[in-house]
Amino acid sequence: MIAAMAIYRVLFSVVFRRMPAESAHRLGFAFIRCAAAVPGVPWLLRRWLGPRDPVLYVRALGHDLPGPLGLAAGFDKDATGPDALGALGFAFVEVGTVTAQPQPGNPLPRLFRLPADRALINRMGFNNHGAAAAAARLTDRRTTRAASRSSARVLVGANIGKTRVVPEAAAAADYAESARLLAPAVDYLVINVSSPNTPGLRNLQAAGELRVLIAAVQDALQAAGRPQLPLLVKIAPDLADEDVDAIADVALELGLAGIVATNTTVSRSELTSPAAEVAAAGGGGLSGAPLKPLALHVLRRLRARVGDRLVLIASGGIETADDAWERIQAGATLLQGYTAFIYDGPLWPHTLHRDLARRARDAGFPSIQDAVGSG
Repeated sequence: MIAAMAIYRVLFSVVFRRMPAESAHRLGFAFIRCAAAVPGVPWLLRRWLGPRDPVLYVRALGHDLPGPLGLAAGFDKDATGPDALGALGFAFVEVGTVTAQPQPGNPLPRLFRLPADRALINRMGFNNHGAAAAAARLTDRRTTRAASRSSARVLVGANIGKTRVVPEAAAAADYAESARLLAPAVDYLVINVSSPNTPGLRNLQAAGELRVLIAAVQDALQAAGRPQLPLLVKIAPDLADEDVDAIADVALELGLAGIVATNTTVSRSELTSPAAEVAAAGGGGLSGAPLKPLALHVLRRLRARVGDRLVLIASGGIETADDAWERIQAGATLLQGYTAFIYDGPLWPHTLHRDLARRARDAGFPSIQDAVGSG
């Protein structure tokens, strides 16, 4: 296992790092999907890489999961390979961000690496084929698995955002349309109001705007026949404490299932990469290791406000079992990664789950769930 990870790091340094970041992403994801398309390979991968240690089992969002680690939104924007990604050891996969209308996103280049900081900067701009296309793929996936009577199915959520050309005044209806289309085909839904790459989007985090938006999505879920579908909101790490508290209060008031904390940051503080390299990457959201303190602060603030009444999904700078354990003790029931997956490769989710199980046992906890909020 260690040797395989070392091989990936060499491959990353020699091949992927020399390619444009978005091209490398497409190539790597295509390879994962192709490998998983070979009969028998997904089963073998799940047997080898999937979390199976009982200490990792988690009950959240109405489902039993074999482990707490999932893949954050942004990797599989169009729901083209959630089961292939699940075969690598992720307990759940969040597809998207999906918008009601197809859109190309921002001009290229729009994804950049900062290897010295183990970070990424992206200004993708919600490039995707639209909610109808994603819903069709996810529906076909469910139909195929039902016909084959397969029980090997990764939990899949959808992250929805505002179509760029839609004015803020019409945002609620835009989100509601995505929710209506995707609700029958996913296991949970996340309202993304925190990407820095769609103009005006973060304004929707204000309590009054967010309340209207959530209500519209809840009405859409009711109309789609899935009023109990777990609904969450994803927030930014750059919010003031009082804004975090206000969002938590709205989430409780309107009966949300949880909050994802957090999205990328617009901050560039505490970076070790050369200033010229950071400046050349330009604007966008920063993810990866530098996000750890901001994301952890927001998570702790939320836990203090809501206790165990909401599922808190920790995202942002989770790289090691120690990072994961710190988030669990701070109140996270579930975890999400993205940037560490890029830097450490396809064995990363298996390794983190394995090491996290050891970390929990060393701390004397019979299960990860018992450790939530214990720090």
